[in-house]
Amino acid sequence: MTYQKVPENHTDDVGPLECQTFEEAPLAASTRVGLVVSRFNEPVTRQLLTAAVLTLRRAAIAADAIDVAWVPGSFELPLAADRLAATGRYAAVICLGAIIKGETTHDRHLATAVATGIEQAARQWGIPITFGVLTCETPEQAAARAGGTHGNKGVEAAEATLAMLRLLPNLVPADAGSDSVRPAV
Repeated sequence: MTYQKVPENHTDDVGPLECQTFEEAPLAASTRVGLVVSRFNEPVTRQLLTAAVLTLRRAAIAADAIDVAWVPGSFELPLAADRLAATGRYAAVICLGAIIKGETTHDRHLATAVATGIEQAARQWGIPITFGVLTCETPEQAAARAGGTHGNKGVEAAEATLAMLRLLPNLVPADAGSDSVRPAV
């Protein structure tokens, strides 16, 4: 089964949306981002890293506000992301890896554990911890998603991080009460 994004020009006939919309706020000048990158499949993950860092730099995040932690493999991404988040120094953490199917189902178990760990760390610390982990059938598919014919998922992970960094200041935790929500006008 193949999954695809809805085309950018997708429209339907429901008319204008009448609802409260939370807009993105500007990034703070002091925004720091940590990246955790798997050394396993490094030719692929290095391409993801380069694209993610360039995307952050284009968004005016200073080079000295971007830190990179290399880990042995994708399985170690959640723990290192959790540790970076626990320091309180980072507004967000981006996890980059490449899990490529082998002869067994090991890749599925690994991908599930990594995704669950990243999601749990994000919820625990309340900061964006994004999933920039390729889960591919072949090395060729991974290369195609690390700067090849399918773009670079490092860019997408960084863009998702930036979007969340801009959105979260407008959302208040549920325990703060509904009067504390600050929607954009």
